[in-house]
Amino acid sequence: MSIKTIDPKDLSQRECYHILSAAVAPRPICFASTINKAGEVNLSPYSFFNVFSSNPPIMVFSPNRSGRNNSTKNTHDNILEVPEVCINIVNHAMVEQMSLSSTAYAKGINEFVKSGLTPVPSDKIQPPRVGEAPVAFECKVNQVIALGNGPGAGNLVIAEVVQIHIQEQYLDAQDKLPTETLDLVARMGGNYYCRAIPEALFEIPKPNQDIGIGVDQLPAAVRNSTILTGNNLGRLGNLTELPSEEAVAAIARHKEVQKLATIASQEERRQGAHQLAQIWLESGQMEEALCLLIWAN
Repeated sequence: MSIKTIDPKDLSQRECYHILSAAVAPRPICFASTINKAGEVNLSPYSFFNVFSSNPPIMVFSPNRSGRNNSTKNTHDNILEVPEVCINIVNHAMVEQMSLSSTAYAKGINEFVKSGLTPVPSDKIQPPRVGEAPVAFECKVNQVIALGNGPGAGNLVIAEVVQIHIQEQYLDAQDKLPTETLDLVARMGGNYYCRAIPEALFEIPKPNQDIGIGVDQLPAAVRNSTILTGNNLGRLGNLTELPSEEAVAAIARHKEVQKLATIASQEERRQGAHQLAQIWLESGQMEEALCLLIWAN
């Protein structure tokens, strides 16, 4: 495996940004609405963003300095004047309007008007929220931390959520907010975005309380398999214990395993077992898969 190693000090700001934004992805989008002391509203998206605490509920995003002329964003300037922000969550139904709002309009231009999005008065802060957003978080800004003073330097905005708005159409019968209904979008490198449609989602079973045995506790023949992937081994390592001799003996009575037992070549029988175990793993049959792998080796 060939690796290219780079010292970021040897890169231009633009080159470093391209690597960071391509590799650290997908990134959620903070669609930030702010206001200045003169009452001028600004709406702009930022993908250097995430949630960092639930008690208190804290979100952090970074309006970076311009890589072209080192100017600060209107969002950053507004927050220093009025330390409040509404963080609107972006889904596919509004992604083109969100993108349009990222245009470098002059200070004082209202991106709500330019993008055609609907400003809705907030309850506890001055900046309006985006009416089309599936979820919106009214926030008070606790702190702004400048990470540098050159082009591309970030300004961490630490914002505490004081009010949450959720469009009821996205809630389920239990009044919960399921991931698969939101149709969220995320930022990738370049001009690319990705869409969290149900077909793109997958679940990974994990023990909620118990501790998995880990890959290191799997038999060597399983760890060194030429068929099983790292993901397959990771799933097996989530099991809380190795199967008993009785469980391994019982798997030999499985119809598909009995077919494998008729293969004369030990190596072909082993490979067939590893292939079948891989299928079982993908269907969630973790215990049965490990029993099969131990039986085969």
